[in-house]
Amino acid sequence: MNYLDFYHLKEPPFSLSVDERFYFNSAQHARALVKLKHAVEESRGLGVLIGDLGMGKTTLARKLLEELDEASYEAAMLVVIHPMVTVEWVLQKIAMQVGVINPNGDRSTLIGQIYQRIAEISDSGKKTVVLIDEAHMFLRKEIMEELRGLLNMELDGHKILTFILFGPNETDTCLNLFLPLRQHVAVRCRLGTFAREMTEAYIGYRMDVAGSRKNIFMPSSYEIIHRYSGGVPRLINTICDNAMLEGCLLKKGSIDDMLIQEVVRELNFSPADPQEA
Repeated sequence: MNYLDFYHLKEPPFSLSVDERFYFNSAQHARALVKLKHAVEESRGLGVLIGDLGMGKTTLARKLLEELDEASYEAAMLVVIHPMVTVEWVLQKIAMQVGVINPNGDRSTLIGQIYQRIAEISDSGKKTVVLIDEAHMFLRKEIMEELRGLLNMELDGHKILTFILFGPNETDTCLNLFLPLRQHVAVRCRLGTFAREMTEAYIGYRMDVAGSRKNIFMPSSYEIIHRYSGGVPRLINTICDNAMLEGCLLKKGSIDDMLIQEVVRELNFSPADPQEA
């Protein structure tokens, strides 16, 4: 028997994969979403979301993308997976995201293709939005210069392209090295780690989404989970998933602090410093 059957769940509540159904709309996530949507709706040019590792930036990015009405926005998300990219690669990917057919050529050609496509979108009454996840991976001076140039694109005196960057704290450091782009930041949000009460609410929410009919985590367990996760959702998920597996193996209907203590020992977790999580 797996722990889904043992605890009568429809699906794993603490998977590390990104799933918008498990998006937890904490106060800080809700505030960030409103601010970023404002940047998009008002064509502010550049919005930035900074967050500690494991705080759900990618999930929030996908939530934002989901909430942008296709009738009003041409929106797409670019995920940067490694830092060794060229200016031409970035421009080509942006061109693909905004719908340029077979983007190719040198830097100048690609910029022309992007401008033409964005102008077409604007003429159709829609706004163009590109979300860039893991933005810190490619924020080098030459690439930031190109982003700044794209942000300066206008049609009839109006900005026609909005970028929203998502990245860890070092994204700020990158932007500070190139003030011409930093000065374009119209909206900046930051996600911090959860407080103890929010950790408990987060666990309860994910259990509800997974179909839990009762609270299997004992009140005493939340303090330990919070202490060893530092309030970082990714680490909360890891601890809770392991705790449910261990609880199933031991045939324990409830998860208490002693079980959590055993799990964090096996994971070799120490009381977390949220900045290191």
